[in-house]
Amino acid sequence: MQECACTLVTRQAPDFTAQAAMPDGSIGELKLSDYKGKYVLLFFYPADFTFVCPSELLAFNKALPKFKELNTEVISASVDNVYSHVAWKNTEPKNGGVGNLQFPMVADITKEISRQYGVLLDGSVSLRGLFLIDRDGIVRHALVNDLPLGRSTDEAVRMVEALQFFEANGEVCPANWHQGAEGMKASAEGVADYLSKHA
Repeated sequence: MQECACTLVTRQAPDFTAQAAMPDGSIGELKLSDYKGKYVLLFFYPADFTFVCPSELLAFNKALPKFKELNTEVISASVDNVYSHVAWKNTEPKNGGVGNLQFPMVADITKEISRQYGVLLDGSVSLRGLFLIDRDGIVRHALVNDLPLGRSTDEAVRMVEALQFFEANGEVCPANWHQGAEGMKASAEGVADYLSKHA
């Protein structure tokens, strides 16, 4: 039975072991639970050699230094096989490829990982699912877009920063919170104080 992506939030991220095209161009085995102790941004996309997908993968690659600053590993996954991933990495962006991406590309050829994360569409390809997993392996944020709708790396960074702010300060993050902004104490008085300043 397929999970619903939203029900994974607050739960242990489903572990998996799969082949991946690695940042150095090699093919290796990736096990999600090996990343415990770091934050993980796991994102699914429909297929290699398509249209919206390369724009997203290149955007996440461009944002990778910022994610690394935040102790966050980026991992992508699709239902393509690992040789398709390697071929796509070996194709320059001007020719429809993604070039030398510096994060792993997981090959979910059995579609079981997509199914576990609730993003498998009609048994065929993955929807644009994104999952923020904390250092203990708990899913703290999930987002799923339909196929035509690309995601925002700025919003993904914001969510990592918000989670880390909460962990460090014990204060919750109100609507449109950004790094450097004030948090909110999780109490009636805290809400009233915040709203009196920002309403």
